[in-house]
Amino acid sequence: MEARRIAVIEDEPTIAAAVAARLRTEGFEVEIARDGLAGVDVCRRFRPDLVVLDLMLPGLDGLEVCREIQRERHVPVLMLTARDTETDLEVGLGVGADDYMTKPFSPRELVARVRALLRRAHRAPAPEEGPIRLGGLVVDPARREVTRDGTVVHLTPKEFDLLYRLAKTPHVVFGRSRLLAEVWGYREGAGERTVDSHVRGLRRKLGADVIRTVHGIGYALSTNEL
Repeated sequence: MEARRIAVIEDEPTIAAAVAARLRTEGFEVEIARDGLAGVDVCRRFRPDLVVLDLMLPGLDGLEVCREIQRERHVPVLMLTARDTETDLEVGLGVGADDYMTKPFSPRELVARVRALLRRAHRAPAPEEGPIRLGGLVVDPARREVTRDGTVVHLTPKEFDLLYRLAKTPHVVFGRSRLLAEVWGYREGAGERTVDSHVRGLRRKLGADVIRTVHGIGYALSTNEL
């Protein structure tokens, strides 16, 4: 079986080398780029199955790189950042990153998240289903399109996956760990803030009433408000 390809776009040589070395020992084929423009070029030439992308890069920053590579084809992106502010993280997820890790991070956890994102990206397509209609909200899995009150709303691939999972069983309250397992493919509970950030993104795009928080448990679709 051909090795999965991973592009590591990171300007700190020590981190880039350590991440690449660990991924190679896990059987991945890895190429490194140390600035944004080189990262875009590597993605065009190397056509990776997943990108590990630093937020702060010389030249094009990580957000611009993410926009560029997602414009050409969707590829899972795991973003690395030294900053941990909600705005930075939500913007990163909003331009198409699937998940993020803040520095310093565990190489073991990075590999686990890489494997999970690849599993989800390459899983067999689900049987075709018709649109889900909940009041003014329509979620169409065949077209991967969402409308609210007749207006198409652009979602990132992972935002769509999260909304679709909630919409399939709108009366079920999902804990963060369950959503991480079913939407991201994570087998451990790490990364729960990723769920929160994606929920905030969905509320910003679709309205604050679209998803309700059940304190101490998790999230559910707000069917009464749609």
